[in-house]
Formats: sequence, structure tokens, C-alpha cells
Amino acid sequence: MEQILRTVGEKTLNEAVHRGVEAEAFLMQAKELSIEIVEGRVETLKQAEETGLGIRVIKDGRTGFAFTSDLSDKAVKNAVQDAISISVFTTQDEYQILPEKAVYPDIQLFDQDTAAMSLEEKIEIARSVERCAKSVDMRISIIERSGYDDLEYCNLIMNSKGLYAYETGNFSGIYIFLVAEDDNDAQNGFSAMSVRKVKDLSAALVGKEAAINAIRALNARTIRSGRMPVILDPYVATRFSGIIASMVNAEAVQKGKSMFAGKIGEQVASPWCTIIDDATLEEGIASGLFDSEGVPAQKKIVIENGILYTYLHNTYTAQKDRVVSTGNAQRGSFRGLSSVGSTNFIIAPGRDNKDSLIDGIDRGFYVTEVMGMHTANPISGDFSVGAAGIMIENGILTYPVRGVTIAGNMAEFLQNIDAAASNFRFYGGKGSPSIRIKELSIAGE
Repeated sequence: MEQILRTVGEKTLNEAVHRGVEAEAFLMQAKELSIEIVEGRVETLKQAEETGLGIRVIKDGRTGFAFTSDLSDKAVKNAVQDAISISVFTTQDEYQILPEKAVYPDIQLFDQDTAAMSLEEKIEIARSVERCAKSVDMRISIIERSGYDDLEYCNLIMNSKGLYAYETGNFSGIYIFLVAEDDNDAQNGFSAMSVRKVKDLSAALVGKEAAINAIRALNARTIRSGRMPVILDPYVATRFSGIIASMVNAEAVQKGKSMFAGKIGEQVASPWCTIIDDATLEEGIASGLFDSEGVPAQKKIVIENGILYTYLHNTYTAQKDRVVSTGNAQRGSFRGLSSVGSTNFIIAPGRDNKDSLIDGIDRGFYVTEVMGMHTANPISGDFSVGAAGIMIENGILTYPVRGVTIAGNMAEFLQNIDAAASNFRFYGGKGSPSIRIKELSIAGE
């Protein structure tokens, strides 16, 4: 596949250079499999394959972009011409440049076991998630769906400055949605796992976790409003880390859409807080040898002991800030230009277990679910989201809680982190342990 993509890339760049423009060719080939199981039967099975080219041209600071899924000589020439024609109408921008050629890290992103596994074996993995969930407790009444997904891909980036970057990789995942019922109450449970190596998938862990999540939410109550210590489950903590990722996005910072603007070198969080963005983790599903412009993958300490050290940059935002790209250019497919995004965005774990975070709390709240995170404001930092979880009384988890709201400001939130547990989990490209917040406002009855 590399040679096929390379031939198309060379034709693209030759055509662009012949027409007097700088150019970048982004070529992608991807195979996707999705299996959904309901009551042991295959409800949905989807296999899709896609190949395409995205062409970016730059002339006199003006950028044009076009794409095609037809890789014939004629289609490639037309795409180059379309990109050039579009560039005439774009605004001149001195910061629009292409990255230079580079050397890339040696990271193994392709799992042969995933590629060699039969379709029947993959279906059985999805079924086993369902079986494991049902075996946990008789109160698991409905399995809405369980599933297995995997993606295999090849990416090639070439530009007229001599850059050549090729990678191939794959990853897989499982998930389940279910319902538990007891005393006329029904509650949902969910769990998921995504991994680079299929041998690391654990149907037992995912099935059991989803079942426990539903069962522990049964017969929940509300609580009195007040301010109290709050512990976030790893999944919930990763939802908050998504807000933090948007606040260290250089694109947002430069547009005045982040409360972290102008705060490099300042204490923006408690000394307990360290956040890393690492594209070089072999086990991370957001890892790669390079970003979507061909800049080498890097590990970045974003916040260390509460101090903000860097924003996440692509080539454009780095040029604008007169810094070096952090390798955080991202695009979903060949159909669009890159923007800035996080890779494996990690809240660093601590050394203590989860129970040690709960010890000593007279009255607090262990949050297992949040709703409405999209409403959080990364500019002001304000958030007010629905929440569910378990009440903490005298250092132990007691009864389930629903129908409450947790509210605050991300500046206060980060400064009030006073512990992180060792129970680190990845959920997609975000990872976190349980973290404890000294105090948050809870709105109940």
C-alpha cells in the first residue's frame, strides 16, 4: 500500500510544483469493522474501506485545499487545480507554511494479532462482553447492545520541501450498554475499552464494570445542597480533562477563547496536578509517528506540579507564536485541513489507591457520571453539569445519589485538586486516575 500511495503523492507534488505552488499531499487508506450484538445475535456488522487524497497548496501566503477519493491521474490533476483556484480567493497569511522534513520515532503501532483474527473470533469477543455482564448479578435485566470495533490504517504525508512520513497502525475496542432493575427502579450502565493490542482487551473487565455501574446507581436519592469534597471517577476525570485540553489548545488561545491565554510559566493548578500530552505511547490509541502535517510525534509536559509549560501547537499556531510545533496537528480524514488537537492527554496518577482518597472525608461525593459537559465554558472556565454518584460518609461509600448538579470554575477546580489515586484508566485518547477536589458546590434538594 505504501508504494501505491507514494506514487499518487509524487504525481500530486509534481503537478503542484509544475504549476508554481508549494504543496502538501495527505494520503490515507483505512479499513473499519464494527460489530454490534444484542442477546447473543449479530444485530449490525459493518465493514468499510476508504482511500483518499487531500491536497493543500500555498502561494504567496494564500492557501487552497481540495480532496478526492479518486486517485486516477486525471482526478489528481483536477484536485491540484481546484486547490490552486481556491487559494486565489483566500486571505494572505504570512504564518501559512509547510513543515520541514524530519526524522521520526520508532514506535510499533500495528498489532499483527488484530489483523490475523477471524471475523468469527471478533464476534465472539462482543458476545463474551454481554455474557460477562449478565453473570454479575440477576438484576441485569436488559443488554441494550454490546460491540467490537477495530480500525486499520495507512497514512502518508509528503510535501514539496522534501518531507516524507509514512505509518501504518491499527487498534480495537469493545463496549456495552445495559440496564439493571430493582424495586421498580431501572438504571443504565456503560463501559468501554480501546487498545492497540487485541490481547489487552478484557471482556470480563468491561462487562463487570458496566454491570456494577448500573447496580450501584439503583434506588438513588438526592442530597442537600452544599459545598463538600468531591472525588471524580477516572471516566469522569477524563471528561473534565477534555475541557483542559481545549484550554491549552493554541488555536483557542490565539483566538482569545481560553482562560489560559498569557499564562505560560504561571501556577494554574495545584502542585498535585501534572498533565502530559504524549503521542509516543505505543499503547495509546491516539499515538502516531507524526501528526497530520508530518511533524514528529512528541511527549509534552503541559502542566507540571501545577505550572503551565506549553500550549499544544500545529505548524501554523507555532509560527504565529514564534515557537516550535508540538506535533499536535490533527485531522479526521483526507477531506479536511488540520487543526490543533490533543493526542494521549493524561492526568498523571498518584501512588495511593482510591480508598485512601476517601479516608477521612466526613461528608463528600464520589462522582461516577456527569451530564452536559459540552456546556462548560473554556473561556470563563465556568461549568454547571448534572451528576450522579455515591455519597461518602465517615470515610466510606454509602448510598447512590442522582439528580444533583456540580458547579464551579475550572481555575478553582484545578487549584483545589489535592490528591490523585493510582487507578489510572484510558478512555479513548484521554487518561486519568480518580482525583480528589478539596471542595465543590453541589446543588441538590
